[in-house]
Amino acid sequence: MYHTILFDLDGTLTDPGVGITNSVMYALERLGLEVPPREELYHFIGPPLRESFREFYGMNVVQAEEAVRLFRVYFAEKGLYENELYDGVLPMLAQLYNAGARLVLATSKPEKWARIIVKSFGIDRYIREIAGATMDQTRTKKGEVIAYALNSFSVDRSSVVMVGDRKHDVLGGLENNIPAIGVTYGYGDRAELESAGALAVADSPDALLKLLLGGTM
Repeated sequence: MYHTILFDLDGTLTDPGVGITNSVMYALERLGLEVPPREELYHFIGPPLRESFREFYGMNVVQAEEAVRLFRVYFAEKGLYENELYDGVLPMLAQLYNAGARLVLATSKPEKWARIIVKSFGIDRYIREIAGATMDQTRTKKGEVIAYALNSFSVDRSSVVMVGDRKHDVLGGLENNIPAIGVTYGYGDRAELESAGALAVADSPDALLKLLLGGTM
């Protein structure tokens, strides 16, 4: 069993699809851009927002900053709550916590919002330490968030693993010399996760639980 488990939030513990895509739609509409079908915006879930707006819409730095500002207008009021726990996540966290694992959140979502979400679902009883992105650009990439978590919470790197649904989670872990386990019930797929270097891939919270309990302590 791993001593410390770093969890991604969006696409790993919760399904934020409605809230995030509604927020992106809000931003695009107010920028006068065409709003595509919801399913075409799922690639915004996981990576840093500025990076996504620039990559998928060819925005420059100033334009991406305005898109993020508009995104946050909707998200802070409504999108934050258009979210739900994946089935099986709550019992998985409970079993890991009761087995003695240290559960830490490492998310690219701004930390102040991550704390609200964790508390709203009652999983703050299991996840006591939260590392997230800053609202400015001083800490946004997944590798930076993971480094912040490892250093801030004095994590023993000899028995730690990162868990997430996108390649950014896997690459962020490897960037910090820790292994990563991918999950496919979120917004990434097995090919993306394995090609990024995931140690293993789980298709459900129950399968993930078995992998984590079987890890090296």
